[in-house]
Amino acid sequence: MRAYIYVGGEIDPANLTDHPKGDDLVIAADAGWNNAKKAGVKPMALLGDFDSLGEPHVPDDVEIVRVPAEKDLTDTQLAVEYALQKGIRDIVIVGGLSGRLDHTLSNLAILEHLETLRVHALITDGYNRARFIRNNSTLIPRGAYRYLSLIAADPVVKGVEIDGVKYPLKKATLKRTHQYAVSNELTGNCAFIAVRRGGLYIIESRDAK
Repeated sequence: MRAYIYVGGEIDPANLTDHPKGDDLVIAADAGWNNAKKAGVKPMALLGDFDSLGEPHVPDDVEIVRVPAEKDLTDTQLAVEYALQKGIRDIVIVGGLSGRLDHTLSNLAILEHLETLRVHALITDGYNRARFIRNNSTLIPRGAYRYLSLIAADPVVKGVEIDGVKYPLKKATLKRTHQYAVSNELTGNCAFIAVRRGGLYIIESRDAK
């Protein structure tokens, strides 16, 4: 069971590759209600202070969780906490990668937080899709995204390996102040990515419009 959390920001509904199925939990955070509608999805719960959405007009069977505007967590963070309280261990955040830079960085940091909880998570808007790993490895299957980039999240990230791509790396060191593992491309059906010490953002991207 996954949780899909729709948040604000621009999305490309036609090119979203991650969609809720069956009994997946679907949550909208404030203006994410509009993005859920664009994606043809009906949330089960709507959470937020509604400073972006305005006073919501939603069906009676949608749970509304109203929070004060003056709070310590963003609406997206609160929606993630709501999903965790439901026992969810797999979360997809839809939106949240465009618009205000502070929100974008905050949303990416959520991936780091969820990694510490051993919760599988990704964030996507149809233009980009991002994951985070630390001292771990993963496989990225070939999909609709052309570019594959590794972004160091720590000052120094060691033992980086990427295979199945145009520019492979072996036992590489990446630095946060010198990001060079950008705009790689898959050459096979999947890419293998591993890091021995440190945190990496794994970002799939489409060509800019």
